[in-house]
Amino acid sequence: MARIIESGKDEADLLEARKAFLRSRHAVALTGAGISVESGIPDFRSPGGLWSVFQPDEYATLDVFIRDPAKAWDLYRALGRTLEGKQPNPAHLTLARFERAGRLARVVTQNVDGLHQAAGCENVLEVHGDHQHLQCIKCGWIGPMIAELLYGDEVPACPNCTFPLKPNVVLFGEDVRGMDRAMDSMRQCDFLLVIGTSAQVYPAAGLPTLVQSSGGIICEFNLEETALTSGLSGGLLTLFDGGAATRSDFLFKGSAGEMLTLFAEEAAY
Repeated sequence: MARIIESGKDEADLLEARKAFLRSRHAVALTGAGISVESGIPDFRSPGGLWSVFQPDEYATLDVFIRDPAKAWDLYRALGRTLEGKQPNPAHLTLARFERAGRLARVVTQNVDGLHQAAGCENVLEVHGDHQHLQCIKCGWIGPMIAELLYGDEVPACPNCTFPLKPNVVLFGEDVRGMDRAMDSMRQCDFLLVIGTSAQVYPAAGLPTLVQSSGGIICEFNLEETALTSGLSGGLLTLFDGGAATRSDFLFKGSAGEMLTLFAEEAAY
């Protein structure tokens, strides 16, 4: 089971985790919704999150978009308004400082909010796409999101082929983006920061296993213990290793901003 570190406690484990990070040669961050909560973006699955208002199978699938794009845009507008004006928080900024210092090779994120880039990270792999662009699934056109679309009732049409456009996000029924590159990064990774995700949704959930199977260290930052913390994954974290349990080496238990700041204190940037 992971060694659990809480604010103001567990100094020996904190120092060991920090030293392991500073020794690493290819550190990677895997981030989820929890890293953006302090920026005012609720987790979709939390009370009051989008999935409590819009059932995913009714609004968020590729089939729904193709069948009834106007209905699907009710969800896209709600998501866009939720993201509008949000700013990076200390967790995003800490990762950007790590990257600038050459300590962090890549961020692999399940988020679509663009806050890693806004914080200054340049090597970001968005496996679920982004909400800052529009996409045509028929001809492949991509262009910027238009803010006015978030407050009207228009379904935008592709300027090339007139097919209805959607945000450049991955819907249920679509393949995630860049998983080959994500897996390559994890195979090279010797220190993985898992931040704000329970690592239970595939295919991204299998990425920590690639790190651990190569001898890398997994350092988790979450409000509570997860299946990754204990290795009690119930069979969910076995896609890449045929059944072996994957568990964190360290859990920084608390908000992402607070605990990443604690982790980074006195670390050499």
